[in-house]
Amino acid sequence: MDLKVDIFVRNMETTERMETYATRKVSKLDRFLNDIEEARVDLSHSKSARSSADRYVTQITLRGPGYILRTEERADDIFAAIDAAVDKMQRQIERLKGKRVRGRGDGTPASEVVQETIPAEVEEPPVIVRRKKFTLVPMDENEALEQMALLGHENFFIFFNANTNAVNILYRRRDGTYGLIEPDLG
Repeated sequence: MDLKVDIFVRNMETTERMETYATRKVSKLDRFLNDIEEARVDLSHSKSARSSADRYVTQITLRGPGYILRTEERADDIFAAIDAAVDKMQRQIERLKGKRVRGRGDGTPASEVVQETIPAEVEEPPVIVRRKKFTLVPMDENEALEQMALLGHENFFIFFNANTNAVNILYRRRDGTYGLIEPDLG
């Protein structure tokens, strides 16, 4: 089954070589996870990046039944950014599937390895140390942007969207733009 890869480009010119390279690399992820429904690759160039090694950004998003996996990598070359993002996505897929492919590295076969019984440490569940309650005032997205700035919230802002009658989360992205999360009870 061939995986269809959607490629989106921002702040840079795309070439046939670049699209072919990204499509070929990302479509190989289908070998590791064969129920991928949607694969999206976002390629962008940031002229204002602090370091020249962070100029090219590759984001890969995979959607399937019950999961969404996303990686973002930066490099000084778009092809290096694509390679790094694909490698990172492979590790996420391994984690999703619960497999650890990495071996012992010394060439010793598993039949010769003697496992020592190590008592497993009981991990404490995370503890909620603070709770906040606040009243959500209906507002539109522009008002939420203003409130976010007025309150000094730099990362995110939760509000009740008067246009959609739902709770939304407004957040600042790494590139200085804003994103909006619209939860859907499904």
